[in-house]
Amino acid sequence: MKKLTVFTPVYNRADMLPRLYDSLLKQSEKDFVWLAIDDGSTDESFEVLKSFEAEGRIEMKILRQENGGKMRAHNRAVEMADTELFVCLDSDDRFTFNAVSDILGRWTRVSENSALAGIVANKGTDETHQLYGEKLPDVTEDTLSGLYRKGFKGETTLIYRTEILKKYPFPEIEGEKYVPEDVVYDEIDRSYTLSVLDRILTVCTLRDDGLTDRAAELRKKNPGGWYIYYVNRSKYTDFSVLRLKYISHYLRFRPLVGKELKERYSLSPALSVLGIPGAIALSLLDKR
Repeated sequence: MKKLTVFTPVYNRADMLPRLYDSLLKQSEKDFVWLAIDDGSTDESFEVLKSFEAEGRIEMKILRQENGGKMRAHNRAVEMADTELFVCLDSDDRFTFNAVSDILGRWTRVSENSALAGIVANKGTDETHQLYGEKLPDVTEDTLSGLYRKGFKGETTLIYRTEILKKYPFPEIEGEKYVPEDVVYDEIDRSYTLSVLDRILTVCTLRDDGLTDRAAELRKKNPGGWYIYYVNRSKYTDFSVLRLKYISHYLRFRPLVGKELKERYSLSPALSVLGIPGAIALSLLDKR
């Protein structure tokens, strides 16, 4: 059995997949399985994946599903995974040459620490330059949220124990296809830390049609996912101006979600009232 599942959610990325595949073929360590889920692509993405599988050069699992968004694909991949570790490698990114070796080498040294959920490492614009020029803080282990509280502003490669991810699936909301990833990562942070690996494992391609550049559209089309995000952030952020901001956004999104979500996720009246001035300001500015 392989040690690591490399999961790739795919939606209309036929042009980018060969570069990702090539980076996996060139890995110095082959103790992984590539699990790719085509999320209802309308281009040739699935056919490209099938051609890779037919080559038989690395162990692969591929699945095609109706378009449901990255989080449904992630949940399905975690259900399918039978390896100890799990990492998401997006279809427009690639691994550095020693990424798998670096992951497994670190895990060999720290895996007996049951308080660790996994490993956090850097992303880069290439093998030597961190994305946005941001290095991880100089600590041995921390929570993901803890790293950002220390001033980190970049993006990370996250490798988790598969058994932990199975306990923390992404919410699947009818009619929505996106949930902020921190909804799950914040929950894991409450019980576990991550081993900090100050190396670039993933090289990113920043595209105009990426999630980061579609923030306003994502908020409009996925109010339930953002509502859950702001509930959790409002509950678990230390009292600060930032926490008041989260509560204000929570109040802005609350009228947009159904009864079931409101009953499952909500703030106390005492906490909610603190966000009223901010919510009014957001309403006047027509922001969420």
